[in-house]
Amino acid sequence: MKKEKTIHELAKEFPNKTYIELEKYRNADRQAEAGACIMGEMRKDREETDWQEKYNKEHKLRQEAEGELTILKGIETNRVKEAQARSNRLQDELDRVKKDNNDLFNRIADSLEVNESHQKLNGKLQTRLTELEEENKKMHEHLNKRIDSARKSGM
Repeated sequence: MKKEKTIHELAKEFPNKTYIELEKYRNADRQAEAGACIMGEMRKDREETDWQEKYNKEHKLRQEAEGELTILKGIETNRVKEAQARSNRLQDELDRVKKDNNDLFNRIADSLEVNESHQKLNGKLQTRLTELEEENKKMHEHLNKRIDSARKSGM
């Protein structure tokens, strides 16, 4: 704040002016200074109000953003949980299918083994059947010869 000049100082500075003119000058200076102070205070109040409004606006926006972020985090957490649950269900299904596949593979292997043993047994039976048929044929021929020879001998 600048120091007010006295009438004496103003008279030295402006020697051609009268006392009344110096008084008017000093009063005008005081009013200008008072106006500047009032304007300064008003500007300061307005700046503080603007600052407070800006702060309040920023605070409100920040709270909205934090709320939206919380909502998004909740949504994302739910999505992750749902995806994890789906992944677990699919893994369980895959494990079940693998077990079923392994069981079927084992059944096929057992069936092939039984089939192979049946084929061997069938082969042996077929061989034995062929042997018996030949033996039967020989016995039939032998009996036919005996019957023929018995007929020829008159029996």
